[in-house]
Amino acid sequence: MYQVSIERHIDAAHYLREYQGKCEALHGHRYRVIVKVESSKLDGIGLAYDFTVLKKQLDKIIERYDHTCLNDVPPFDKINPSSENIARTFYEELAAEIEAPASLFAVEVWESPDSWVSYSPD
Repeated sequence: MYQVSIERHIDAAHYLREYQGKCEALHGHRYRVIVKVESSKLDGIGLAYDFTVLKKQLDKIIERYDHTCLNDVPPFDKINPSSENIARTFYEELAAEIEAPASLFAVEVWESPDSWVSYSPD
């Protein structure tokens, strides 16, 4: 099995509703987003998945959230913009774009150098 990974960043503010701690106040992060695609096959030129295609697919999602207050942007206007919800949202949006025979394996969202979430469905 091959895994192809890319990394992007998002600068955004957010606050966690009903957190009852510091993170309930508006604050910002330079989120690090890592996407992992897997495939058991290579295409005719020896690629499991094209980095350029994957970057464009993720960038299309990221541009909606970069330099925003996440709480103002759907779906985070209804659900808390926790790293867990961000990772799941990105996964669900990106999974539909990945071209067979590859599939999306996981999305990681890092909100600091030592704190991150990884999401992949059951």
